[in-house]
Parts: sequence; structure tokens; C-alpha cells
Amino acid sequence: MDITSRNQSVTDGQFITVLSIDGGGVRGIIPAAILEFLEETLQKLDGPDVSIADYFDVIAGTSTGGLVTAMLAAPNENNRPLFAAKDITKFYLDNCPHIFPPTTGFLQSVFKYLNGPKYSGDYLHKILKKYLGDKRLHQTLTNVVITTYDIQIQQPAIFSTFTAKKDKLTDAFLADVCIGSSAAPTYLPAYYFQTKDSSGNTRDFNLVDGGIAANNPTLLAINQVTKQTLVDCPGFAVPTSKASDTTKFLVLSLGTGQKMETYNATDAAKWGLIGWLSNGGKTPIIDMFSQSSADMVDIHASVVFQAFKSEKNYLRIQVELSGDTSSTDLSTKKNLEDLVELGRKLLDDSVSRVNIETGLFEKVTGEGSNRDALTRFAKALSDERKLRLSPS
Repeated sequence: MDITSRNQSVTDGQFITVLSIDGGGVRGIIPAAILEFLEETLQKLDGPDVSIADYFDVIAGTSTGGLVTAMLAAPNENNRPLFAAKDITKFYLDNCPHIFPPTTGFLQSVFKYLNGPKYSGDYLHKILKKYLGDKRLHQTLTNVVITTYDIQIQQPAIFSTFTAKKDKLTDAFLADVCIGSSAAPTYLPAYYFQTKDSSGNTRDFNLVDGGIAANNPTLLAINQVTKQTLVDCPGFAVPTSKASDTTKFLVLSLGTGQKMETYNATDAAKWGLIGWLSNGGKTPIIDMFSQSSADMVDIHASVVFQAFKSEKNYLRIQVELSGDTSSTDLSTKKNLEDLVELGRKLLDDSVSRVNIETGLFEKVTGEGSNRDALTRFAKALSDERKLRLSPS
């Protein structure tokens, strides 16, 4: 099975493979470092021409994670991934200072928060349309799931290769989907676009950041696969026995950093609109919503995988952040380079997992570093690919 048929069937393999990438603005550099190591490891196993998209049945992303998803899965003119994993970090270093240009001062920042988005979004829109062009969801090299939230209908709008193949009104341009998924309230403007099918039917989308629905899209990705056993969705066949059993899933979930800012009720009780939106350079209400959303998904996934005694099939890599590195939009040269270094150092941190009794993310003894875990994960992915490629 070559990459062009990757999103056709997984019935010949042992696992359903899922990659999930959180939202987090400039902190998308952190999972980029993890993905670079993973792709290099896969290339050592299977040759220099393989890429991340060759190994995952589904790649899911929210906001900045949605952008990384598109970069990994969108085809270039040779029907290979638009970006190698090693090139994503450079993309962030080159473009983040233009997407999130420096603001002039605290009072002016607050004024902008109260009267419009902090950033125009013009550069982000331009660069995404430049790279992704007229590529649509159905053209991705493997199945993708990208989360957004539609403020007109007040519901999550989940864009996926699965639905795009059967409903042309959801087969949107990848650039439009990524712009909508990253339109973080107060940071970037909400985004509107319209799709049209061959019969002239249209559908309107009024989108903001997918983090409103799921900053960590891991469960959405799993649910999208599982859903294929319940509905007639062309282009993806999964036996019910696989989709209902977590031992048949192999999931890599990448966080963009967990903010360790703390507050107390005595102080927060005095906050008004400005205090919750902008407090000492932080954005408490937005940070709390996105972080709690991501953590709840990790807790739910951990409970299910541990209940089925398949916890090693679910690898969540996350790091605690504080100070400038916890910012979603601080794009100074120093901060971006610090984030690159954090991502690389994270490889040598111990494997961690949610304690399902306390909900805390704790180091696990006996499983080595994230580098060790990713090396084992890469071997499992390689074995799965070889199994599918072997003659039946």
C-alpha cells in the first residue's frame, strides 16, 4: 500500500494509527521538534524518502496543530507531503514574527482587545493561501481531522477527509479550514467562507479557533475513525472489532505546552472584563478554557486506554511552561528559539502519563525518556507499514 492509497483502508494491518496535535499559537514549534525526531527515526528504519503521512491513518490538529496537520498531509506537485517534518520549525521561525507582530504597549494592547482582534490576520491568510493554494480536504495524502467552531450555528465544525469525500459542501480548501481553525478570539478575526457543490448548493461557514471545541483533538480523531464503522463512508473501511477496541489503536498525542500560571480566588474575585482578558500580560480566561479542554481529553483517553490495559498504545507528550514561553503569540527571536530548545529537551524528559485518580500528569518509571518511547513508537509504525505493504 503506497501513500496515495493510505486513506483507503486499514483492514490489512494490526493497528489504527492516529497522530494528534494541540492548538497553541507560536508554541506549535514544540510538537514540530518531536515530529522532526519521529520522522528522522522512521527514515532510519525505512529509508530517506518516507514521511510522517506514510504511517498515520489519521492526523488531527486544532489551530496551530491544524496548520501542522495540513503541512504534513497536503500534497506537493510530486504527490508527496508539502513539508518535511524538519522544515516545520523553520516555517514557524520565519513567519511567526509577521503573523504576531510586536504590540506597542500595555494600554494600547488593552484598547485593541476591547475594540477588535489584537492582530489583523492578513499575513497568516496570505501565507496559508500561498502554500496550500487550491488544495482541498479530499486531496490530503492521509485522512485529516481539523477542528473549528462555527459561531453562527453555535456548534463545532469538524473538517475531515472522511466527510469531504461524501459531502462536497464540506470539501473546503485547506487554507480556509486552517485560517478558520486558528482564528483565536481576541487574537485573530473570525473567518467566513462559502463552499459550493456541482449542483450549485452552497454552505456558509462562520468560524473561530477550534480550541473553543477541542484544543486537544485526540478523541475527535478516534471518534471519526470509530464512526466509519457506523455509517457508510466511502474510502475507509475498518472492522468493528478494531474500532471498538483500544488495543487496536496506536495514538501519539502532542501538546504545545501546559501553562503553569496560577491565580487565587481572592485576586480573581476583583477582576472585571479586562482582568479576565488581560492580566499582567496574560489572558486568564482564554488560557483556562483551552488548557482545561486539552486536559479533559487527555484524562478521558488515559482512562479508556488504561482500562483496556493498553496504556502503552497511547503516548501523550506534554511540557509545563511558565513565563514568556507560555505565551501564545510572543514571537520575539529569543522566545521562538527558547521554544525550539524546549521541544528538543522534551525528548529527554521522562515519559509521563495522567494519574487517573488525581488527574495530574506524572512521570512514569521504567519506560525511559520520550526519545525512548518515540523510538519504540516508530518501530511499531514501521512494522505496521511493512505488514500492510507485504503481499497478502
